[in-house]
Amino acid sequence: MQSKLSDIDLIEQTLAGNQSAYADLVKRHQRFVFTLAMRFSKSREDAEEIAQDCFIKAYRSLAAYQGQSKFTTWLYTIVYHTAMTFLRKKRVATDSIDDEGTYIQVENHESAYDADNVENKSRSYYLNQAIEQLLPDDATIITLFYKGEQSLEEIAQTLGMEANTVKVKLFRARQRLKEKLERNLKHEVKELI
Repeated sequence: MQSKLSDIDLIEQTLAGNQSAYADLVKRHQRFVFTLAMRFSKSREDAEEIAQDCFIKAYRSLAAYQGQSKFTTWLYTIVYHTAMTFLRKKRVATDSIDDEGTYIQVENHESAYDADNVENKSRSYYLNQAIEQLLPDDATIITLFYKGEQSLEEIAQTLGMEANTVKVKLFRARQRLKEKLERNLKHEVKELI
């Protein structure tokens, strides 16, 4: 029953004392929050810690959510700021884009042997691999726009930028993503020959 409720309904129930409503809200958004955290941290353990911190911060600040933007925009703003703070504190050394330890999450489908699913997994793999090679800002904007289905205005609000700036950054990020995909796929084709 809870899964059919909107985010706003779950927030209202949580504020009224229903803890399971917040658990449903977390379940609904945990995968994408984790994906965003991975875009910044490049480490599964760090991403899990960032995601957990985000949901704790969101819970503590839930009463402050006024509904002026979508809940996801508000939540992804928390993810962005939490990740930036975490990385500043940790002062992570930059990794090579060729690092084999880079985690790439590929969706697990029930019918893995179906040709369409295999093709979709392959596309997802190469796309995620190319996104991982982008700078964190580019990866975040691409992820929010395509996977998070946020508008330019929502992304601007999340990242604290002007919508026109996001539009330009998105255009440039798409170009860099295209270059990464072309380079990666060209390399894969050479390996097959």
